[in-house]
Amino acid sequence: MFQNYRLAMAWLHTWFGLALGFVLIVVFFFGSLSVFDREIDRWSIPATRFAPQPMPSFDKLLQPVFKDMQPLEEQRALVRGSVDGELPARFENVIRWGAYTTHRDPVLSLFAVYPIPNAKDPETTIFAARTVDPRDGSALPDDRLKVGSGFFYPLHYSLTLNWQNLGYWIVGFAALMMLVALVTGVIMHRKIFRELFTFRPNKSTQRSMLDMHNLTGVVALPFHFFFAFTGLVIFAYIYFPVAHTQLTPIHDQHERLEAQETGLPHKPAGVAAPIASVDAMVAEAQRRWAAKGMAGEVGYLNVEHVGDVNSFVSVYRAGTDRVALTGEGIHFKATTGEVLREDPPPTIVGRINEFLTGLHLQHFRHWLLRWLYVLGGLAGCACIATGFLFFVEKRKRQHAKVGSSGARIVDALSVTTVTGMLIAALGILIANRLLPDTMPAGWPWRGDMEKYCFWGVWIVAMAHAFWRTSVVAEGKLAPAWREQCIAIAVLAVVAPVLNWITTGDHLLRTVGQGYWPVAGVDLFMLAGAAVAALAARHLGRRTAVAVTAPSALGAGHA
Repeated sequence: MFQNYRLAMAWLHTWFGLALGFVLIVVFFFGSLSVFDREIDRWSIPATRFAPQPMPSFDKLLQPVFKDMQPLEEQRALVRGSVDGELPARFENVIRWGAYTTHRDPVLSLFAVYPIPNAKDPETTIFAARTVDPRDGSALPDDRLKVGSGFFYPLHYSLTLNWQNLGYWIVGFAALMMLVALVTGVIMHRKIFRELFTFRPNKSTQRSMLDMHNLTGVVALPFHFFFAFTGLVIFAYIYFPVAHTQLTPIHDQHERLEAQETGLPHKPAGVAAPIASVDAMVAEAQRRWAAKGMAGEVGYLNVEHVGDVNSFVSVYRAGTDRVALTGEGIHFKATTGEVLREDPPPTIVGRINEFLTGLHLQHFRHWLLRWLYVLGGLAGCACIATGFLFFVEKRKRQHAKVGSSGARIVDALSVTTVTGMLIAALGILIANRLLPDTMPAGWPWRGDMEKYCFWGVWIVAMAHAFWRTSVVAEGKLAPAWREQCIAIAVLAVVAPVLNWITTGDHLLRTVGQGYWPVAGVDLFMLAGAAVAALAARHLGRRTAVAVTAPSALGAGHA
């Protein structure tokens, strides 16, 4: 079929890269934004714009909040079909309480899990969540969307397609094929080190796009390979499920044996019992961490089998002082405060898994490394985008001669996923600043409206892309690229201005006060506006040259 192995690899690289590049560029871009997801949350929820706080007192502040929590109506709607009869007005029995925070989070995320009476499946549970101000325990509005951690972050690994974990499978397959594309790309480019230092911007569009594709691919090659691989490792439990297969009995038996070995009860005893001082347990955990020379901030607090004699409390360290995702959990008997177990040092395999997971999830305190993550992700976007452009430039004239619309379709999809994606991201931030604090009766909740705006803007951008790329069928440069770059430049200025108007937090204030979560988001958008404006200007010149060249040629013949 192919003359040699290298041509076979080129075919594989081209077509798998094209087919899955539209998914991977979304993963890379929103993965890059997710590096600063908490900062984007601060921008999108002005009520949370205060300094990060440590885990507050459980006894005085958290326990009353937990006891007051109940599932929201949207959670009730999700489980109504799995219950014989009506759901109770209030859930009293609790399976689990959990509290989570990070060194970049001023707010505290709480969740509770309740059993459902009369559930068709006894294992069915219902979930309640609340975001609180850790300074006083006051609840933040439930209808505020955490645009960074609640939308951009899950978008990069699940595409928010949650039915049957479809999005996870699509992204996982794309990541697997990306590893193939990276290997085949190295095989294709025999002079890879020379190409690392080769970029000819003044050559033809096809030549400069190929140079940029090679350059961004080679410079960030280790980054691209590592993140594709570790992403697959992190979600291996979805791709290789054990708990819901024919191995379920073995899985359940393993959990029971693990409970016996660790001393942590696997199931409640059904006997009510009060909980001792969790604050004292936290203090003991911090004392033990300090004895090992570890930072003692609490990142996650979990109470299992709440209100039962078998209840236990798990206190996990934030672990921001190292790359590996470690928790050094210490577990206490909830009724007495007695230490049941201190997590032992992990095995070699466990250490490798913790390091790979931690390096991908980047919970550590290292701002320079975080910015390198962003640059690596954006380099991935540039590599994929220039691959799209090279594909179109190489084929559009040939397709125009034979009347094929293949190049036009690829170009339209490229516009949609490159510039259209940026317009959609800016659209949700602008909607966040323009939507009223309280939605009218009968309308979707505010967070859903923001998501609808995101998808709506992206659909409009796609329609514009297909409309304005029709000239590609004639072998010409599509005006959609320049027009959407102009839109990005305008919207990326509008968003910071709206933030100033609606909150009063303009750049002079946020920079002057050193509040970089908001200042950084504004500056990032303004820098993006400048880049988009330069790109629009460059594309305008390219279009002018393309128009005048045939005119000059015709005049010469005359």
